[in-house]
This record gives sequence, C-alpha cells and structure tokens, in this order.
Amino acid sequence: MATVNIQNIQKNYGAVKVIHGIDIDISDGEFVALVGPSGCGKSTLLRMIAGLEEVSGGEIRIGPREVSHIPARDRDIAMVFQNYALYPHMTVEENMGFALKLKKADVAEIKSKVGRAAAILGLEKLLDRYPKQLSGGQRQRVAMGRAIVRDPAVFLFDEPLSNLDAKLRVQMRGEIKTMHQRIGTTTIYVTHDQVEAMTMADKIVVLHDGHIEQIGAPLDLYDRPANIFVAGFIGSPAMNFIDGRIEEGAFRTSKGLILPLPQTLPSIPGGRDLVYGIRPEHIRASTQGIEGRAILVEGTGSELFVRLDAKGEDIACLFRERLDIGFGDTVFAEIDPTKAHLFDKQTGRRI
Repeated sequence: MATVNIQNIQKNYGAVKVIHGIDIDISDGEFVALVGPSGCGKSTLLRMIAGLEEVSGGEIRIGPREVSHIPARDRDIAMVFQNYALYPHMTVEENMGFALKLKKADVAEIKSKVGRAAAILGLEKLLDRYPKQLSGGQRQRVAMGRAIVRDPAVFLFDEPLSNLDAKLRVQMRGEIKTMHQRIGTTTIYVTHDQVEAMTMADKIVVLHDGHIEQIGAPLDLYDRPANIFVAGFIGSPAMNFIDGRIEEGAFRTSKGLILPLPQTLPSIPGGRDLVYGIRPEHIRASTQGIEGRAILVEGTGSELFVRLDAKGEDIACLFRERLDIGFGDTVFAEIDPTKAHLFDKQTGRRI
C-alpha cells in the first residue's frame, strides 16, 4: 500500500492542453473515484499515473518515489480495464498467475496467491475454465484477481463495469468495495457514473475540461456542491436549477414563481442574477406551497417521479410515498428550505 501525490500534473497533445495543472493527495488505503463527463480527462490522468501516457508537466509520487518518468512495469501498480484483457488460450488460474510467472515466482507461491485471490472473489470453482466459458461478470472478477495476485501498492480501475448490464453493475460495485475493505490497497477508480462514485469511494474528484471542480467525501459533494456543475453532476435525479433574483425576502423568478430562501444566507445585493438549486428528493407533496401541473409521472414502486409545470418553470420532484397523481393533475409541493442552494449565475459558484 502507498500514498499517491499528484502535483501540478499537465498533459498536452501538441498545442492542445487536456489536463491543466491538477493537484490531488491520496492517502494510504484510500478509495478515490475520478468522475466527470466524457472528455474531461479522467482516463488520461489515470493512464499517466499508470505510466501508459507521458506526463507533460508536474510530478507523480507513489509512496516516497517520484515515478513520473519511470516505466509502467516499475511503478508497483495493477490496472483493471473495462475490456478485461484476458488471454483466451489460458485458464482462469493461468490468467491470474501469469504476471507472477513472468517474474519467475515459485510455483507454490503462485498457487497460494492465486488461491487467495480466487477465495476473495468467489472464483474457486472456475479456475479450470477458459475466458470464453465465463460470463461478463466472471471475466471482470478474473481481471480483478489478476491484479490482486500482484499485491501492488496501488490498484487502478478504468471504468471496469461499463460493459456489464445494470443488475450486474450493482453486484460488481459491491464486490469491488468489499474487496477494497478486505485488502485495504490504495485504489483509484475512474467512472462517468456518479452513482458508482457515491456508493464506492471514500473521496471523489470531480473533473471538467481538464480542471478539478471539487474534491471531497461523497456526502460533502452532495450536500455542499462548490458550483452548478458539481451540483448538477452529483445526485440522481439531477438537481433543479431555476433562474431568478431575491426580491422582498423571497426568491422570485422572471415568470413570477416564488420560492423560499435557504435558511442560512449571507447578505446578497439586490438585483443580482442568481440560480436557485433544489434536489427533487427535497421537495415533498403538500396541501400548500408551489402549485403546478403534472406533465410527467413515473412510478417505480418505492418512489414517484413527477415533473411539474409551475408558472412556466419545470420542476422535478421525487416523492418517497405512494400518491395518486396522474398526468395533468394539479399538485402542491413544498420545498425544504434547509436543503436549498443559491448559485451566482455569472460565476456558477455556490453562495
């Protein structure tokens, strides 16, 4: 296990700069998720940590060693890709032990480490099979097992679950988290799925256009997003954003909708353009408050998602109770002011 320190890391492709001076400190044994939309630079950053991409500037340290310009094989890392990258002519046992065989490890040591990894991942009964005889989830477990047997200082995961169906993704999320809790190896995990990041990571790094937007624990990002981008990216369904201004002690939109102000609010000059943010799950059905017409109703059994047209503003609500609401019905909804956010419209920063 080891710490990972990323200091002012930059990446250029010719004149195009894709990573702009990123700084991240990862503690020994920490599970860190790099999240962001496609093209934000998260996989490029991971590949630089792995030594698969050259660093254009800055420094990467794994433990006490500066590794920015040393070969990938000498960095003491193990990487798990989304496409598994298994050898089709080798059994599960041979795939998992191949890296140790290349290092000319003792046969008994290889068998012991492969057996331990197989036990952790529930692969004991599959060791004699070939990749073509395995499901997608089983292949991903083998790829993880191959990483475990190397006993690296750092695990690197590059969107490992993106090729799996929804149900299997949920199962594998739990297995990866359980593996980390049992082994305790420092882990850096790239994903575009914020639900994966929220459920698995100790710390989340939100990237956008090669810049860090915010770093923090999952609930810190959920409760106190630094800006509109983070607020909209973290949380599902996405946060509502409504343009307006503070007038006469309330938030008023240009269309005349009045919303309650957050309970803790600094002094804000009048006439300033703002964005009101409230998550759908922080709005509850009521007999008063916002009046709107239901323009979309989706029930999942445990939740009811309703989109309201309230004086021309589109507001998404997520009700936890079962309600008899149909398309076109009039609905009253009440916002929890302790959960509301205000953002500066010009800068996007949370106030």
